[in-house]
Amino acid sequence: MSSLALSHSTTAASADQPVLKLRLDQGEDAGTITRNEAISHGDVLPDIPTFPTFREHRRHILVHMAAVFRHWARMGYTEGQSGHISLRDPEYPNLMWMNPLSRHFGSLRAGDMICLDIDTGRIVAGNKNPATGGRTVNKAGFYIHSAVHKARPDAHAVCHAHTVPGRAWSAFARPLEMLTQDVCNFYNAHSVYDAYGGIVFAGDEGDRIAASLGPHGKAAILMSHGLLTVGSTVDEAGFLFGLLDRSCDIQLRAEAAAANGIKKFIISDEEAQKNFEMASEAHVLYREGQADVEYEIEAIGGEEEMARGFDSLVLDV
Repeated sequence: MSSLALSHSTTAASADQPVLKLRLDQGEDAGTITRNEAISHGDVLPDIPTFPTFREHRRHILVHMAAVFRHWARMGYTEGQSGHISLRDPEYPNLMWMNPLSRHFGSLRAGDMICLDIDTGRIVAGNKNPATGGRTVNKAGFYIHSAVHKARPDAHAVCHAHTVPGRAWSAFARPLEMLTQDVCNFYNAHSVYDAYGGIVFAGDEGDRIAASLGPHGKAAILMSHGLLTVGSTVDEAGFLFGLLDRSCDIQLRAEAAAANGIKKFIISDEEAQKNFEMASEAHVLYREGQADVEYEIEAIGGEEEMARGFDSLVLDV
């Protein structure tokens, strides 16, 4: 067993995320183009960045993870010690990074994150929480997130929290209807876990939650519990989590209006599928998350401040 100082890792970075092409049959952009080319007028938005070393890649994702948490705090997703995000390590796919237990989302930086072995739960890196003096993650969170990462090798990021609209809609154990253009990001890509099993204190409940996602699902509504999203980046999973929460809120409002006799109009399957194919792609969803991520980085005083503590992390592998 050896110790690796993350600040000195120089191994080559992991493979790029593939860029999928889209066929447009009309308009000035007719032809085969990328999604970011399709939505950009003028200079094309950049795709997911790549890095020459694992260290730079790791630093980037942990900075963005902290930024997503700070956005969650701004959105009011905090609920005591509940809620967690996990990221698969770019160099060691059997390891994942999670937020420390009992530390507010709004105070997190890259150096606060804790690295665990997905299979054993052994903590292999992490600075001590200044509030508690130890390195602790949420046990229920470990069971849920490790199960999802094991079941879904494509899921590099997993987000879970107990939001108010999410919990309210979860009580119905129903999937979302395609009421708006935005919710079509979840067309045939979200599920309902309708077997509430209490607080997750065993791996089998985590396995069942992971199984409910299916092989390609982007989100799950956990009955009487909360929401869960996955993505190829924390930016994607974080954006989808906020979108899922807002979509639950919209569904609840639409149900209230419909109860008074106002007719709901549902987007057709054909149009919902087109919207999904256009907007629900890794590079586009990464870009969707950047406005909030960049805002949080600017608000704290820049990337160096958000990265504070990263250089002191030591990975014991």
